[in-house]
Amino acid sequence: MLVARDASPWSRGIWVKPGEGMLKDAMGGYRGTAEEISRLILAEPGNADAWCNRANALSSTGDYEGAIRDYTKALELGLRFREAVTAYGNRGIARVKVGDIFGALEDFGEIIARKPNNTRLLHAAYTSRASVKENIGDKEGAAADRQLASMLTPETTTT
Repeated sequence: MLVARDASPWSRGIWVKPGEGMLKDAMGGYRGTAEEISRLILAEPGNADAWCNRANALSSTGDYEGAIRDYTKALELGLRFREAVTAYGNRGIARVKVGDIFGALEDFGEIIARKPNNTRLLHAAYTSRASVKENIGDKEGAAADRQLASMLTPETTTT
């Protein structure tokens, strides 16, 4: 059973399980600290969303190695399409932060290969991949990705 946390405008759509500190948003995702989400993972180790949410929490605190491990586990367990695309993007960013450039290229490439209908996500994947390519000296590859990204203006986004 879930109950509304309070009536403030900052908590609309956020739910809490009675007796626990774990928050659940209107989309069904658990929110909280990595420690809180770890309790859920212990109870439900096959919950891909929990692994992904803990990865987000770890990434937000600068624990990029831990975030990469959790994004990888979430992807292995099987996320829904949209969540998987987001996890690849977030893992790609974390990989850049730890210097795993080729892993980041793979993650941004995976988003492009999946061809999400959301042009904003696709645009971000191309521009992120272009930046990484540019940083490793692949000027032609970066220019090609930027060209493709320019054809996907974020203003034409569909969800």
